[in-house]
Amino acid sequence: MGEAKESFVMEKVKRPKSLESVTVKMVTGCGNLYVTLTYHDSKVLEVFAHLGRSGGCAACQTEGMTRAISLGLRYGIPIEDYIKGLKGIRCPTPYMFPEEERTLSCPDAIAQVMEMGLGIRKVQKE
Repeated sequence: MGEAKESFVMEKVKRPKSLESVTVKMVTGCGNLYVTLTYHDSKVLEVFAHLGRSGGCAACQTEGMTRAISLGLRYGIPIEDYIKGLKGIRCPTPYMFPEEERTLSCPDAIAQVMEMGLGIRKVQKE
């Protein structure tokens, strides 16, 4: 038998009853994606995304992904780790034009909105 591994437990941030949030509309190959970032103590605590079309595989995968991101953020995983992991993922139907609004996939769009939340990327005005 090997050595016992040291284990640790990260403390989960308790979600306050109300939070401030911002929602950004991103155009993707799957349709309009509305990404909401909620803030607690000036940090992103939760990420939600809703695909403009109801139901479907892309919608449920997006919901599952943002639930997992939110859980990780509440346990202290840095948002930059999620951005690095999601940015650049490409699907078969990317939204390419105009260039400043280019999204390669729904995960890429979510990463872009998280960058906006950190001030790394500017929010596009319509």
